[in-house]
Amino acid sequence: MSEFQRSRPALRLVQGTASEAVEWAWFCGHCAAPAPTDEAPAPTARVCRSCGLGLLLETRRDILPTDRDAFLVIDHAMLVQAVSRRAQTLLAVAEEKAINRPVAELVVPADAEAQSGTGFAAAIASAASGSEEPASAIVRPWNTFGVRMRARIAPCGPPRAALVVLQAPRERRLRAVD
Repeated sequence: MSEFQRSRPALRLVQGTASEAVEWAWFCGHCAAPAPTDEAPAPTARVCRSCGLGLLLETRRDILPTDRDAFLVIDHAMLVQAVSRRAQTLLAVAEEKAINRPVAELVVPADAEAQSGTGFAAAIASAASGSEEPASAIVRPWNTFGVRMRARIAPCGPPRAALVVLQAPRERRLRAVD
């Protein structure tokens, strides 16, 4: 064995950096009802059969909203394109008043001092442009202070948009301290 061969480190197998395959699913942009099948609906059959009002959209299965979730669909121009029934209640706004309004008129970052490129608006812009990585942010209704909600943000479509699923704040009970 030569001196060169003895000084070389042994080779070892390492894990690749490839991420796991992402599963996608279809849901109604109004009532969150799942699509009748896991197959993509025909372009002419994308109206929800459950409510008859929403358009079927595709998103990551791990972010998929349910009928109990509050969610918004935001387009690339940062305008609200869909509001779930639960979001209407949580944000105290009617769907007719929310559609085609800037998302900042409904929900804003909870931290007023946050000015980073990884904030709420950047996450929405990234998701609406097709980034497959989900993000999260802490937000609040635009006109309410002291209320914080976690927002999970992921791409959806077609057309390309961002799905923002809001988690309502938990009620806090006050306890007497002895």
